[in-house]
Amino acid sequence: MAQILAIPAVEYALAAAWLLIAGSVTVDVLLKRSDVRAAIGWIAAAWLSPIFGGTLYFLFGINRVERRALKLARRAGRPGRRRGPEGAPALSEPITLLSQIGERVTGRPLAPGNRLAVLEDGDGAYPQMLAAIGAAQSSIAMASYIFRNDEAGRTFADALIAAQARGVEVRVLLDGVGTGYLFAPILRRLRRGNVRAARFLHTWLPWRMPFLNMRNHRKILVVDGRTAFLGGMNVGQENCRLQKPPYQVCDLHFRLDGPAVRTAMEAFAHDWMFTTGENLEDGRWWPELTPDGPVFARGISSGPDDDIYRLEILLGAALSLARRRVRIVTPYFLPDARLQFAIAQAALRGVKVEIVLPEVSDQKVMDWAMRAHVRFFRHIAAHFTITPPPFDHAKLTTVDGEWCVIGSSNWDTRSLRLNFEFDLECYDTGFVREIDTLIDAKIAAGTPLSPEDLLRRPIWMRLRDAAARLLMPYL
Repeated sequence: MAQILAIPAVEYALAAAWLLIAGSVTVDVLLKRSDVRAAIGWIAAAWLSPIFGGTLYFLFGINRVERRALKLARRAGRPGRRRGPEGAPALSEPITLLSQIGERVTGRPLAPGNRLAVLEDGDGAYPQMLAAIGAAQSSIAMASYIFRNDEAGRTFADALIAAQARGVEVRVLLDGVGTGYLFAPILRRLRRGNVRAARFLHTWLPWRMPFLNMRNHRKILVVDGRTAFLGGMNVGQENCRLQKPPYQVCDLHFRLDGPAVRTAMEAFAHDWMFTTGENLEDGRWWPELTPDGPVFARGISSGPDDDIYRLEILLGAALSLARRRVRIVTPYFLPDARLQFAIAQAALRGVKVEIVLPEVSDQKVMDWAMRAHVRFFRHIAAHFTITPPPFDHAKLTTVDGEWCVIGSSNWDTRSLRLNFEFDLECYDTGFVREIDTLIDAKIAAGTPLSPEDLLRRPIWMRLRDAAARLLMPYL
């Protein structure tokens, strides 16, 4: 009899749990979700499968990004932004308007007088970076998403340790996942050498673990506050292609000298303050900078805090203002509906849109999702090219030969909304011509990719790719 009476009690408890979980998910979704289709999907999942749906929402649906990032902004603040010297480049009317939009979006004017050098692969970038570290006199700030404990990584670590030993102030910020969540041997090596090194958003508390979201994807090296190296290149032996490592990656990095270096230092100082609580206010981090070249440039810090949507808005504006040609080189291409619409509109206006993707990336699921996504461009007059192995990790965007963006961001949701990134928009026909020449070489070495060809592939491949594309918000 007791067992019979206990059954309704269990049922009541399960029903109460169902109502509580589904009701909580519904309230959270209604108050915080702006996308109607996503909101309906989460509510349906919660009510139709309360345990499974509620668990999925707890893991992937709650906007911890915004909640924790707002805390980041309150806790860290920002070093005071210093306005650069006045001036404006000679640009066409649409690109002039784009520069004005960039200032409104970032709250930062263009900085004239910058010099940029293109550094190809680790063979071109690492020697210059190491030489700058070796010649540093006062300060070194370095952030990297991946910092491997291999020959390249240990060489950098030893150079940073040597700089610290001779009296240079050194700060190194490594991502809490990209450099290894459980084990980070390069971090231990740096700390054993008395280098102040930290991991961004790394915690052992289960309810605070960000896992794949809110990663610091920035790759910044600032030496003496005067010279910066930035782009999409991590620290790893795979980038040193001339040394024939087993796995190779093509990539680009850039050396920056001039007033825009300050924006890279600000991005690092903000992240370092949040991670460690130390405010880098000493003058050795913030020297006076003088013009050093012809390029007008502006740093763009983007991420899931008060900087969210900055780069996405600027890319959308660039697509809308383009008149002749847009070129996109990216290792991961999963733009959302808004950027896809902007690409379509540009093509309809007669703008030539060229998109260069790797034939094979470092993530199979991403490759499948990208192929599925490209199929939806069959009604958009965009020209796709795939580059042969090794994996091309470069990130470049140019418009009309007058404007370009270089940096760490990919054309996917993770870079544009979930990760902390640093990019540089550049206004200079000479430098953009140099970038376009690099893109010309990639297109010449690649193979056209047609959405119609993808539609003719076997059904099982299309189903696999389409299923992978459903993960688009988290890839």
